[in-house]
This record gives sequence, C-alpha cells and structure tokens, in this order.
Amino acid sequence: MANGIGELTVEGVNHSYGTGKIKVPVLHQISLHINKGEFIALCGTSGSGKSTLLNLLAGLTRPDEGSVWLNGEEISRFNENQLCLFRRKCIGFIFQSYNLLPNLTALENVELPLIFAGEGVRKRRERAKAILHQVGLGERLDHKPNELSGGQQQRVSIARALVNQPQIVLADEPTGNLDSATEKEILALMRQMNREIGTTFVVVTHDQEVAHQADRVIYLQDGWIKRIENARTANEVQLT
Repeated sequence: MANGIGELTVEGVNHSYGTGKIKVPVLHQISLHINKGEFIALCGTSGSGKSTLLNLLAGLTRPDEGSVWLNGEEISRFNENQLCLFRRKCIGFIFQSYNLLPNLTALENVELPLIFAGEGVRKRRERAKAILHQVGLGERLDHKPNELSGGQQQRVSIARALVNQPQIVLADEPTGNLDSATEKEILALMRQMNREIGTTFVVVTHDQEVAHQADRVIYLQDGWIKRIENARTANEVQLT
C-alpha cells in the first residue's frame, strides 16, 4: 500500500457490534480511497453505518475483517499507544455538539491539542490565537462557550480541530445543531479551510446542503456502499 500523506484507503472492511453469537452486522465489504485534500461527505439514513465508518477511519474502532490505511500504514493493526499517537498527530475531530470544555475560554479550548502534543506555552498560545483569528473569532478569545452562539462554538471546534495541522479532519454532523443561515457559514468556513490548507475532510451528514458542497458523496445503505457521486463532474458511479 503506497498511500501519500493525507490519503486514506479502506479495503474489504466488515464490522459487527456485539459479542459471541449475538452480533449485529453494521458494515459489509467497505472499500474506498480518499485522496489528499478531498472534501468527502458520508451520507445515509440512521443506522446505515456512517458513524461506524468514521470511527474506523479514526482508529477508534477496529474492523472485524479488512484493513484501514493512512499514509501507507495499516492503522487497523496499531496497538493502543500507536493509535493515540496517530490520532494526536494526524487527525482532527469536529462534533455535532461541539464538545468544548465549559470552564475554558475559546483560546484555552483550542490550545488543548497542543498541550497534549507537548507544545510550549508561548508557541501554543500563538498558534491558537492565529487559528481563531483565521476562523473569525479574534475578538472572542477570552469568551467561554456559554458566552458564544452555536455557530461561534462550532468555529471554536473547527479551530481546535485544525490547530495541530492534522492531515485529516473527521466531522460527525458538524452542522446538525445549527440554523440554516449559520449552517451555510460553517460549511463555507470548512470548505475554505479545506482549500486553503489542503487538509482532507470526511464529513458525516444527513444534510444535502453539506453533501452538495463535497467533492464526492459516498452513500451508505444498511452497511453497504450503494453509490458514489462525484460532485465536481456530476457523474454518478453505481456500485453493485
């Protein structure tokens, strides 16, 4: 496997939940390749396997069968220490519920990944301030989450995901708690960061507005990839 930096490959992945004889299949023969810098949407109804696939890409779940690769390394074979280091260095996360620490300011929340990475106080503060300015929150550095709107909190979450300069950002319904106007702003911001920085984005969504902005849309149904739409050319590839 010869993945480049920021490229993901999934090969023949099957996954079930449960133990012993009581197992519920969730993913079936998932194979796909995501190029560096792509903006990918994972779509499907509840229970289709979107979030499970995202967890596999993050190394939070191991597949029962098959493999997951990043940068030519099979992360599905990593031990826990290797996975922690992999996530810290390579992955940024954006959540639907923001997952900000309520007692910390915007600046302190964004600094967290750099603290875990062992960055010094001065450098991490500079980087956190810079990314918050980049996402339009330069005047909100000292505000705590309850002093920010939902859209502003999600901007903090995006800044936190990007501050460590990850190769991949994984987002789970990042606009799910936002009104339509704020959703458009956050989506435009993610797309802008994707284009300017070249970070690969994989976004789980129910929202067709989000899907329409993606380079490719991967539709899952009952744990199978049913089709892939190339948004740039409007061509559709039907998978059997």
